[in-house]
Amino acid sequence: MAGGWTRDGAVLDQINDTIVDGVLNARSRMPAGDGTAECVECGEDIPEARRRAMPGATTCVQCQSGRDGRFAHSAINRRGSKDSQLR
Repeated sequence: MAGGWTRDGAVLDQINDTIVDGVLNARSRMPAGDGTAECVECGEDIPEARRRAMPGATTCVQCQSGRDGRFAHSAINRRGSKDSQLR
């Protein structure tokens, strides 16, 4: 693919770097360390399956869903996408 003044593969390198940055960002936000058997927000037991799947979890699924809903946002601006304009 022609890239003007860029070297061959520079665009692919940029895409790869963006993906790697996104994965590292997501991993950094995952809980780590010792979790709790009870939710720190509501006091309900955290199911064993959740504690195995998410080591370091301190909230039950319901409370975590509430937290995720409050802070849900996307770092990608999709307003300029042709697909979004067709809907």
